[in-house]
Amino acid sequence: MPHPFPDDTVAAILRHMNADHADDNTLIARAFADPSATSAAMTGFDGAGGEWDVAGAGGVRAVRVPWPGGEITERTEVRREIVALYDRACAVLGVTPRPH
Repeated sequence: MPHPFPDDTVAAILRHMNADHADDNTLIARAFADPSATSAAMTGFDGAGGEWDVAGAGGVRAVRVPWPGGEITERTEVRREIVALYDRACAVLGVTPRPH
């Protein structure tokens, strides 16, 4: 079973991702779920991966993307894995990533 994170940790990270990184969410969705995605909101995560609601041509669907580095158990690892997903999404889509 994947490592669960405390509810307050999940809420804080989701709030940050959806408020400050909406474009990154959509980029991740386009690369790993639906190239036609028009928006995406991060809805959850655990030690195995992140979850997004992805809006595209077929409506909204839930998508789960595994962490590139494998299972995680620490809050600080969440940022590292989301940044890795962002970087991989940029590579898949041929987008130049911004500096971190």
